[in-house]
Formats: sequence, structure tokens, C-alpha cells
Amino acid sequence: MILALNCGSQSIKYKIFNSDFKVLREKVVIFKNQRNYDQILIKTLNELKSFNGLIKVVGHRVVHGGPKFRNPTEVTPLILKELRRYNKLAPLHNPFNLLGISVASKIFPGTKQVAVFDTGFYSGLPEEASIYPLPESIRKKYGFQRFGFHGISHKHASERAGGEKIISCHLGGGSSITAIKNGKAIDTSMGFTPLEGLTMMSRCGDLDPGIVLELARTLSPEKTEAILNHESGLKGICGLTDMKEILKKADEKDKKAILALKIFIYRIQKYIGAYYAILGGCDTLVFTGAIGAGSLKIRQLICGGLAILNKPNKVKILTVRPNEELAIAEEVKKYEI
Repeated sequence: MILALNCGSQSIKYKIFNSDFKVLREKVVIFKNQRNYDQILIKTLNELKSFNGLIKVVGHRVVHGGPKFRNPTEVTPLILKELRRYNKLAPLHNPFNLLGISVASKIFPGTKQVAVFDTGFYSGLPEEASIYPLPESIRKKYGFQRFGFHGISHKHASERAGGEKIISCHLGGGSSITAIKNGKAIDTSMGFTPLEGLTMMSRCGDLDPGIVLELARTLSPEKTEAILNHESGLKGICGLTDMKEILKKADEKDKKAILALKIFIYRIQKYIGAYYAILGGCDTLVFTGAIGAGSLKIRQLICGGLAILNKPNKVKILTVRPNEELAIAEEVKKYEI
């Protein structure tokens, strides 16, 4: 059996699969605050003690593994220590991902703990898409490069959707778009951290670096990071981080909600147009994530303003329900033996 554990900042999700990837048990725990996260995680996994000895491997989603960790990796105490170095690059995710590994290794002693990295799908990005135009000495010293994120989700969605030239849109609390050609990612909207790219719920997305410098000079690096990660994006525009609430407010003619929605849609359309160009066309546009697959209204707003989807050859527009747990299980299957 395989336990796929997905510990995020706002949820704990797990699924137990048999060798044929049939789900034997699953659960989702949603958080309104993180004060009792450790205790809830321990309680949740303790409920699975009856599977102890039957579960051969626990697969974990890990957002950022830096340049060293891209492929699925069996986690030892030493590797767990190394992975903690990258928490600062994905502060909304990595600490919770690694907490899941730490707790699971104690509750299921002797069971293999395997990290599956969001960045893995992008390990083959072409240089023109992965290298930042900074001095080479700086890039090498600090490891600056475009890693890409949501790779587990994009890979899963694109494989289910099919096509040679795919634009995959993962839209949720965090959002990103990936251009995929013949099964390989050739560009993606997120970069060195999950801050780059689309306007997100509380993350800014693409921003003039001069603004970051000015904020850091005026406030502090710590306050600047908090603003960019937690107070920006749609929250910064209209004060809301729930897309259902934003859509409701927009229907009620709330000006700030309407503006937030326009910015969200516009950034997505801009990236789709850019990726249509670099792919040399597109045969499949696939939406996944809680918003991407869950909101027909958002998909209509995005696609309704994109004439390129109908010319010269009509693009297939598909939705794939997010299932990162299945994708993780497929990646760690070889460790079950």
C-alpha cells in the first residue's frame, strides 16, 4: 500500500492506495488557522495506525527542493535537514510539507518516506526559459534560476488531457500556467520562488523589482516578504481571498472586487497568449486546481476574451480535477517493493 500525504498551509490531504491505485481511504482536513497544526496532523495520521505494516511507502508533496532535489527522493534525517534550507524560498508550503515527513516517519517507523517535488517537472526547462539575466557569478553563488512549481498538478492534468501543444492552468490559492510540448514543460509562470507569475490570492505575482527594493529599503526585508506573500494579490486589491466571495461581490457591483477579478483574468490571458506564441499554437487548454476546475464562471471569463482559441484551429478546452495524491502515488510506486 501507498500513503500519499499532502500537507499544505491550509489543509492536510491523504489517500491510501492499493497496488492498482484504488483508493482505500482518504481524508481532507481544512484549516482556518494554523495554531494547532502539529496536533491535528498527529491525530489525523494516528487514525491510520491500523494500516501500520501494510503501508510500504509514504509519498509526500514537497514544493521546493532547490537545485539538488528534483526527482523523487527517499528522505533520510540528513536529507530532511538539507531540505529545510529551502523553507525560506517557499514559506507558505515547505515547512508544512517537511512537518508531514517528520511526523509520518515517527508514526510509521521503518516505512519509506519519499519526497515528490513540485519542481521536478521543470528540471528540463530550456535555458532561455530557466536562466535569469543576472551576472553569472551571482546566479551561481546564490543558485538563482527558474524552478517552476505546481509541477505535480500540471503533469497530472496534461497527461490526462492529452495533446502535443498544451497550455495547463493550475488556478487555486496559488496559481500558475505551464507551456507543455510533447509531454515536456518548456516554460512556466512561477520562477525561483512561487511568488512570480500570475496574480494570486495573497501573493503579488509579477512585480517590478524596483518596488521590492523600495519596500525593503523603507520597511525591512522581513516586512516586505510578509506583504508580498500574505497581503498582496487579490487580497491586496479587494481584501478577499476566497474566489466565491469575490465573484459574489463582483455580481453585487463592488468596484474593488470587480477590479481584482479583472486583474486576475487579465494576467492569465496574457500568459496564455504568450505561451500560445512560444508553442507555435495550442491544441489543448486544460484547467485544474480548485478554481480552474471548480469555477465555470472563471473559465468563461478567461476564454471568452481570447480569440486565439478559435483561430485557425479550434483549441480543445478541458478540465481535470486536481488529484495530486494520485500523481504522488504514481511517482513513488517503485519504492513500494
